[in-house]
Parts: sequence; C-alpha cells; structure tokens
Amino acid sequence: MKIQVDAIGYATLVLLYVSWFSFALIFLLRKKPAQAEETKRAPAAILGIALQAVAYAMIWSHHRSEWWPFPPSTTGEVILATLVIVLAWASSWWCLRSVQTLGKQWTVQARLIRGHELVTEGPYGIVRNPIYLGMFGLLIATGLAASRPWTLLIAVVVFLVGNQIRIRAEEKLLRESFGEQFEDYARRVPAFLPRIL
Repeated sequence: MKIQVDAIGYATLVLLYVSWFSFALIFLLRKKPAQAEETKRAPAAILGIALQAVAYAMIWSHHRSEWWPFPPSTTGEVILATLVIVLAWASSWWCLRSVQTLGKQWTVQARLIRGHELVTEGPYGIVRNPIYLGMFGLLIATGLAASRPWTLLIAVVVFLVGNQIRIRAEEKLLRESFGEQFEDYARRVPAFLPRIL
C-alpha cells in the first residue's frame, strides 16, 4: 500500500530515507581493520540479531495509507516531522560515533579478537550498548513516520526482546574476559537506556 503524503510528509520521508542510507554507509564504508584472530564468540547473539531484523522488516512492510492519519493539522504535521527527522538523524550520528569509538573491535557478531580492549569512553561512557540505542531510535523514527501504530508497538517489543538477547550474550562474553573491570563498568554505566540524572 502506498503512503499518501503532502509536502511535509514527503520531505520527512525523504530525510528519513537519507538517514537510513547514512546509517548503512557507516557500516559499509568504515575503514576495515587488518584481519584479527578471533579468541571468543557468543553464538546466542545471532537470535537477537534475527529478532531485530524482524522488527525492522515489520515497520518497513506494514505502512499506513497516509502520512498524517489524524484530523488536518499543519502544526501536528510539523511537530511529528521534526520529531522523526531529529530522532532519525541523531540516531544515525550516534551509531557513527559508536562505531568510530569501537574502531577495529566492531563486528556484527558478538566476538572478541586478540588484544581486545574494554571500550568505556565516548558513547560507551553513556550506555554500554550505544549502537543498539541508535538502532532503536531509527526504528521508532521510521515507525512514527510510516507504520501503523500497532505495527510499531509490536516491532518495538520484538526489537527489545532481540536486543536483550544480544546484550546478555555479548555481556556474558565481556564478563568472562574482563571480569571485575567489566563489573565496575556495568555498575557505573547503564546497559541500554541512558540515565536522566
């Protein structure tokens, strides 16, 4: 089903698609490190990756028929458009900073390489899993712009379940490798959502 849009909706969707394109480029064009020897892997994280992918597929495949499904309101459209654009672009930027901070240690799958270090600065000083937070922001922004509300709600639940599986698998690996250093980090920095105060 095609989304009917007005000028505000069209501009919002274009900027949303550009933010997704930027998000993809972060991973496709990053400087590839030299091949490093893998020392440990957490295969359970693959289920989490699959669930996050299902959540994204849901919001992209169950579109509502109109950009603005409420009674006509230019103010409402502008507020929604601003929220979507700011959230999408901030989320893409957050992912970029997180990948840059991880450097050669970033991989899709949960694994450790020889010489792996526990990264705790930059975005990792705010939350332990900042890339997932950025991915969640893109999910919400896309759902607000184009999905049916019930689809967005279900996608959020599916994403968060996958996210939890991924975080547990990865953090088990980090606990085994870094012990008390990781425990101290985990006490200071929340796993997924930043502390307000």
